[in-house]
Amino acid sequence: MGGGGRATTVIENAYIAPVVGDEIASGYVVISDGRIEALGAGPAPIVPGAEKIDGTGCLVTPGLVNTHHHLYQWASQGLFQDSTLFEWLTGLYRTWARMDADVVYGAAAAGLGWLALTGCTTSSDHHYIFPKGRGDLFEAEVRAASEIGLRFHPCRGSMDRGQKDGGLPPDEVVESRDEILTHTAEVIDKYHDPSFDSMLRVAVAPCSPFSVSEGLMIDSATMARAKGVRLHTHLAETLDEEEHCIEQMGCTPVEYMEKLGWLGEDVWFAHAVHLHDADIRRFAETGSGSAHCPSSNARLGAGIARVSDLVAAGAPVGLGVDGAASSELTSMAGEMRQAMLFQRAVNGPTAFTARQALEIGTLGGARNLGRHHEIGSIEPGKLADLAIWRVDGFRSAIEDPVCSLVFGPTPPLSRLLVGGRTVVENDELRTVAQDVVGRAGVAARKRLMRQEA
Repeated sequence: MGGGGRATTVIENAYIAPVVGDEIASGYVVISDGRIEALGAGPAPIVPGAEKIDGTGCLVTPGLVNTHHHLYQWASQGLFQDSTLFEWLTGLYRTWARMDADVVYGAAAAGLGWLALTGCTTSSDHHYIFPKGRGDLFEAEVRAASEIGLRFHPCRGSMDRGQKDGGLPPDEVVESRDEILTHTAEVIDKYHDPSFDSMLRVAVAPCSPFSVSEGLMIDSATMARAKGVRLHTHLAETLDEEEHCIEQMGCTPVEYMEKLGWLGEDVWFAHAVHLHDADIRRFAETGSGSAHCPSSNARLGAGIARVSDLVAAGAPVGLGVDGAASSELTSMAGEMRQAMLFQRAVNGPTAFTARQALEIGTLGGARNLGRHHEIGSIEPGKLADLAIWRVDGFRSAIEDPVCSLVFGPTPPLSRLLVGGRTVVENDELRTVAQDVVGRAGVAARKRLMRQEA
């Protein structure tokens, strides 16, 4: 399932922002066999037979890495617009329980296509509802990712704690622990590819403390570590969640995770909005990561995560767009801007820089997914996952291209490369027909809304 060999490509005359190392005002990147072979200040070397990409007026960055999503939610955007997280979830659980493999495929194709168009080369997905008798939902999103051409980290999510056991979801949308563990093992064995240039890796992702039993959390961690895959869950997203944990578990969400053995370098948490000082220290000490989802957290009124404090402490932090039902049409590049502005709104204009925002959107996300040796920065030997942004024209009034990318609206995408392969060119998908993908997302919504429960 690796990315495979590619012809040699030379990007020249571009501003290079490698994230690691010095920026290059007029530089080149040489790509060979899907990997970065060299970069430096121009003029570019002459490579016989190479494809040349003229980067004049462009900024080259690592491809963006999305570390939290719910792709199926593309089919339920715009609902419960003024609700809290718990109100929004209880309003949508039964709608989502009507999804089938066709809904998931269409929603995933549209969601991943949109991510690519906004600079993303690697995306995770957290799918945690598996209605019985509605087809192979996991396979549907894997197929969509393969067609779009992004690196994909699907997380087999789960819920086994319904309302009768004190959980939030209705009992009819949860599964038994045995069903969950059996299917999770099956998808890891079938799909997970640990190779360096892997296009597909699986993670284990019980949904949240308010929808999963203690036993499933422990068993999931045991399975993931036995099979060498990563762990993911929602955590500390709202104050309601903290109150729920204190009332039912007798401790805060992070204390609960530590009790269950869920802190470590193989774990990343979605949201992590409401962290105490001690939580931040423990994240840093254990290497536990977090996926910051600023637009979704704002849409649901959940709060603003302490990202600048986490980064200062040395804890891994990446970005996530979250599901489209709580973050409608959110641009992956736009989340860098949101992250930077929210930290400044709370902590002042020096709290978070454009380059820090770029780093959590790239290398920070790669750390969350355990792929920082492969992607997330522009370095020789790493995979050629690159975004080439147009920062000329009106944007030329900003002399700093990284400022133009992060401070302003998302620039046009001249090219998006995954393993050296073109996925987007001139703001148009090249791996699939863009209009077909857009229609698939609309069809998924229509199908979900008319499905019989």
